[in-house]
Amino acid sequence: MANTYTQIYIHAIFTVQGRLSLIPAKHKVELHKYISGIITKKGSKLIQINSMPDHVHLLIGLNPQKSLSELVKEIKANSSKHINENKWVVGKFAWQKGYGAFSYSHSQLQIIINYILNQEVHHARKSFQEEYLEFLDKYKIQYDRKYIFDFYNANEG
Repeated sequence: MANTYTQIYIHAIFTVQGRLSLIPAKHKVELHKYISGIITKKGSKLIQINSMPDHVHLLIGLNPQKSLSELVKEIKANSSKHINENKWVVGKFAWQKGYGAFSYSHSQLQIIINYILNQEVHHARKSFQEEYLEFLDKYKIQYDRKYIFDFYNANEG
């Protein structure tokens, strides 16, 4: 076949290490632009992004020649470096290991775009943990709850 045509839409979600609220509201727009630049540079397309203080949602038009895991690795590594170099947080910023990724058809795009855009409203009613577990259950992804989240516990040394 002379040409390749694809339509691969991925909703990726990842969290701040320890689920700490470290994404500063005053730098949210800059972080989104920075992540968008990484995605574009890697040959994919950012369709929608939003973040809460402790996690990020991305809707990506994935380049079929690129690995999703490599793209997420690049996003997390480079955005962490950017946050640390610009000293947006006290101490060292890092993303939690792993991520969630869910595929969508073209007909579902507006629904997921609206979902990502309305994170603030959504999280006024539901915690991130509840949201994430609902995604895993909805897509029938098997998991062990003890390995899903790394939570910071202020009582631990």
